[in-house]
Amino acid sequence: MNKALLSLAIGGFGIGLTEFVIMGILPEIATAFDVTIPTAGHFISAYALGVVVGAPILTGIGSKYPANRVLLALMIWFTVFNTLSAFATGYNSFITLRFLSGLPHGAFFGIGSVVAGQLSKPGKQAQGIAIMFSGLTFANLLGVPLGTYLGKHFSWNLSFLLVGFVGVLVVLSIKLWMPLLKKSSETRFLEDLKIFKRLELWLIILLTTIGTGGFFAWYSYISPLITEVAGHAPEMVSIAMILAGLGMVIGNFIGAKLAEKFSPIHAIIIILTCMTFCLAINTVLASDKIMILVMTFIIGAVTFCISTPIQMLIIKASKGSETLGSSLNQSAFNIGNASGAYFAGIPIAMGYGYTSADWVGAAMAGSGVLIAFVIIMLRKRNKKQEKLENSYS
Repeated sequence: MNKALLSLAIGGFGIGLTEFVIMGILPEIATAFDVTIPTAGHFISAYALGVVVGAPILTGIGSKYPANRVLLALMIWFTVFNTLSAFATGYNSFITLRFLSGLPHGAFFGIGSVVAGQLSKPGKQAQGIAIMFSGLTFANLLGVPLGTYLGKHFSWNLSFLLVGFVGVLVVLSIKLWMPLLKKSSETRFLEDLKIFKRLELWLIILLTTIGTGGFFAWYSYISPLITEVAGHAPEMVSIAMILAGLGMVIGNFIGAKLAEKFSPIHAIIIILTCMTFCLAINTVLASDKIMILVMTFIIGAVTFCISTPIQMLIIKASKGSETLGSSLNQSAFNIGNASGAYFAGIPIAMGYGYTSADWVGAAMAGSGVLIAFVIIMLRKRNKKQEKLENSYS
């Protein structure tokens, strides 16, 4: 069972690598395709759009088959199109391949989160999910800095060949270590779609989209923030990525502990409040060469505390259709990816500087806190209605 969880973690590593490495080599890709950095941000949005489209569709198709076979098929797709991305010849081909590469992302994490909970000991579901997401955090600690180094010092193509290589390892690990599993959903897909009638589910999706979008508003433009605002040499971007990744590794497991100590929704409020203040503070400290690196570590730790609590929140809210709900949260996460990169790019394009992206991020994270309080109020209202209905019956 430990090897099965490890195969999910390796899958998370590969997905984290392809999702985040582009942010460290965005200037190089912009130069290669002769576009501006804000325009190159469209490649980030294209991948995120692929996740949004692919999550419900591929989850629905895969629900008819054993979960281990679906996970294997998803990672074969992932490997093929990420490898082909290394051979893109222009803006149009690269943005198309980024979209196709993103399609299996949400379904893998959605199905994988439910499987990780099933493979964990009773009462340790949060830790099982955290193990899967640890692959994504270790990607930021080890894989993204390596991919960034290759992209900056040799060629951006090598960064995506590295993703393809990791994809092969994921396929092999799932094939060899994942046990035979039942179908990812025991109900028909049309039955699963009934969860869309739940208001709380929509609020959680909105919370994930806007709240985590604050992280991507900052992280999408971290490379120019390090070099142009703080004045570091380009080589320091890889070091900053390592610091952010180390923070994410630590934050991921802190988040799992918070989800166990508090309820997931209260853990999310604490985390997003901290994220709001950290991003606002970073706008002031970003020009300091030392403090920008300190804040990179802190923001990485704070933001990735949210991964396990928010996944547990939507799994509980999707009772009866957990796999679909879990994959939808990945769609929301990547809408946050796209919207964070897009909205942060607007003030940058208007000439307000790269620190303006952090203000956008702080505003999005703060909005996420407000949505979390709305969810709590909705739950209280529903409980009152249930008590009234029970008293009449």
